[in-house]
Amino acid sequence: MDVSMNDEFAYELKIPEERVAVLIGKEGETKKEIENSAKCALQITKEGDVTISGEDGLGLFTAREIIRAIGRGFNPRIALQLLKQDYALEMIDMKDIAGKNKSTMERLKGRVIGKEGKAREEVERLTDTHISIYGKTIGIIGENQQVQLARQAVAMLLEGAMHKTVYRYLEKKKKEILFG
Repeated sequence: MDVSMNDEFAYELKIPEERVAVLIGKEGETKKEIENSAKCALQITKEGDVTISGEDGLGLFTAREIIRAIGRGFNPRIALQLLKQDYALEMIDMKDIAGKNKSTMERLKGRVIGKEGKAREEVERLTDTHISIYGKTIGIIGENQQVQLARQAVAMLLEGAMHKTVYRYLEKKKKEILFG
């Protein structure tokens, strides 16, 4: 007896309305690329409701992470790096640290971004990751080990460590990784 099993999975998530056009891309390019690469189907409303469906559980999880990344301010080209093995998206919610205090939130964002974006750029350079500060979140994309390093550096900045202390820590860790 031939029984066809329909093992379809689905995820639903919400992204900010202003990121919907970025997710879809010019003439639907980004949406198509995610669907083809992750072997899934995407349904996107203009309000930012996204449904991901397909039969490949890992593909769906990867598509969800790519969509989360785009929703949190990443360029789709960077978000698509999550298709690579050993690449991860890490999200830090600044509400956990700042609470509901707006001025504390702005100050923390400023510490991570740095003067003219220099702090963020330096952490990205030293960890070979990409960092997006969007709304109340900080997103990090890169290889697993590097993402954990960048997360530690961001945590140190959020806790008030001096920038040069964080950079020295990262340089030391980078040497340990390179030279054992």
